Amino acid sequence: MTTREMTYREAIVAALQEEMRHDSRTLIMGEDIGESGGPFKTCQGLYEEFGAARVRDTPIAETGFVGAALGLALTGYRPIVEIMFADFLGVCFDQIVNGIAKHRFMSGGKVDIPIVIRAIGGAGLRFAAQHSQTAESWMMSVPGLKIVCPSSPAEAYGMLKAAIRDNNPVLVLEHKALLSMKGPVETGVDDVEMPTGPKILRGGADATIVASLAMVGKALAAADQLRAEGIEAEVIDIRTLRPLNVDLICDSVRRTNILVVVEEQARTGGWSSNVVADVVSEAFDYLDAPPARITLPDHPMPYSPALEDAMIPSPETIAATVKSLL
Repeated sequence: MTTREMTYREAIVAALQEEMRHDSRTLIMGEDIGESGGPFKTCQGLYEEFGAARVRDTPIAETGFVGAALGLALTGYRPIVEIMFADFLGVCFDQIVNGIAKHRFMSGGKVDIPIVIRAIGGAGLRFAAQHSQTAESWMMSVPGLKIVCPSSPAEAYGMLKAAIRDNNPVLVLEHKALLSMKGPVETGVDDVEMPTGPKILRGGADATIVASLAMVGKALAAADQLRAEGIEAEVIDIRTLRPLNVDLICDSVRRTNILVVVEEQARTGGWSSNVVADVVSEAFDYLDAPPARITLPDHPMPYSPALEDAMIPSPETIAATVKSLL
């Protein structure tokens, strides 16, 4: 095992390389992932090492190649699918929801469905309404899927390796605004486990902040601002959206008595509502104020840089919300 500084993008590539070397049945499909290395360079070098049979450029037909992944899984392969923009999950929604997620159950557990769907989403890079969604909550109501959200290079590496080795379908949501983020990653790890719940990134006794993907960094920055004012906020990375485990979050709220949840999705239907509902159910007596949800406004993402920046939750907004509850 080797620990080195790498970007979120490089961590994804490292995980893919290691797992494709580990098992010759593992292959990846997607649009423009071959010689060009992928639109966001998350498959760079794979085509040269593994060839066109295992790094397959596909037509612009998500329904077709996501459906093909199910057929491959049923016949002994371990397919990985890259969805260029998470927004395009809507194109292959039926294949995922009514096919991939249900097949193992409908076979009485007799067949494995080892499929990984990587979807690259998120705002902040001026891709406008149809190419800036994280799609975090779209699949949360679907039994049979696992959903993970890496917020750092180390998480991107570990979650992807664990997902590829899992015998169930896993949706890995990556964030394009994090692709250049750097951090230490221990590579060459063979014993990887899928995260089963949230993780405390920073301890604190005055408030609990829960976030996902790019909002984790915003939450940590907000905690820095609050510390300068004598307020210690605990920052939790949600990490796994399905299955959703709030035990650690409830324990945190029992210590801090304040809950703020931050997500890069529209307010209606966001995962933060599930977290708030579960915390209220399990730890209501410990809350000193109503839980706060910080989300995107309920309208599509604008292309205008000024408007996009105004929509995305900021460290200042998070810090101000915490102070308002205290």
